Amino acid sequence: MWLILALCSSVFAALCSILAKIGIEGINANLATAIRTAVVLIMSWGMVFLTNAQSGIHDISRKSWLFLILSGLATGASWLCYYHALQLGDVSKVVPIDKLSIVITILLAALLLGEALTVKSVIGILLLSAGTLVMVL
Repeated sequence: MWLILALCSSVFAALCSILAKIGIEGINANLATAIRTAVVLIMSWGMVFLTNAQSGIHDISRKSWLFLILSGLATGASWLCYYHALQLGDVSKVVPIDKLSIVITILLAALLLGEALTVKSVIGILLLSAGTLVMVL
């Protein structure tokens, strides 16, 4: 099931980039990000109430609150940068550079979470990095 959900995420992320590029034409990128964020907020809370998950809010630890807030701030910063980049550049160049987050995530997971950095993952990192360079140069 995780694979199907991950593939759906990939398709929606691709649509997000195309729809965003069309949608930000002629408007401030910060305003566009705020509109997108409001839609995501409404959709997210809708799913919380639809699945009756709101009762779990009282069980969230301080540590979880802190890291979820920090994650939200990182998401906001990412989206603001992404929308500005989309407004200024071609989607076909912005998206591959944005997806270098895969490389950065793997490296940070090894450094901060102690996840294994295998020969296979190093080869993948090198291939992803090289592929990104080929696409944007």
